[in-house]
Amino acid sequence: MQLAKKVLILCIVCMAAMLLVTVLPVHGEEEIYDSVVRLHVLANSDSEEDQALKLQVRDEILLITAPILKECKTQDQAKEILSAAIPDIKAAAEKKIASLGYNYPVEVLLDNEYYPTKEYESCAFPEGEYLSLRVIIGEGEGQNWWCCLFPPLCLSGATSKVQNEDAFISVGLSTEQYKIITETNTPKYKVRFKILEVFQRAFK
Repeated sequence: MQLAKKVLILCIVCMAAMLLVTVLPVHGEEEIYDSVVRLHVLANSDSEEDQALKLQVRDEILLITAPILKECKTQDQAKEILSAAIPDIKAAAEKKIASLGYNYPVEVLLDNEYYPTKEYESCAFPEGEYLSLRVIIGEGEGQNWWCCLFPPLCLSGATSKVQNEDAFISVGLSTEQYKIITETNTPKYKVRFKILEVFQRAFK
């Protein structure tokens, strides 16, 4: 009887271990955070005019970043190109703002920033710390606009679509990692997605 109980306990432990192997980020899923660059545009305020201006500035930024990031294959390459382009991005944003009759200053930063969970039409990114191109208009106290700048998922509208799996694989994500952000409604990937978020909170 005692032996049977020990065998049962051993089986339960083995099953639990197998489950953890299935759901924990043991295949480098945390590299999701290290393979993309996010865009974060902060409006001066929540007024209708400032929110509309934010989108105008966003579109101006994408006109610059889309072509220069087109051939990038890694986050490091994207970071190097964006770092060099910060003066041009700042100047373009300020020019657009001035052309619309405003005199808000603009601050452009490229650094790590903590993002909440963000869902797009075809994918979702777990909350966590990402390399971020942050564009602060004026006081930067208005509602934000986020997207994934690299790989290029930002559109000139307020929504984003995943182009295809190759866009993510080409920047270093595995098929498994791609599924985590695009199949978050399936039980397996939903759990892995949440575990990634828990890990990020734990080391925030």
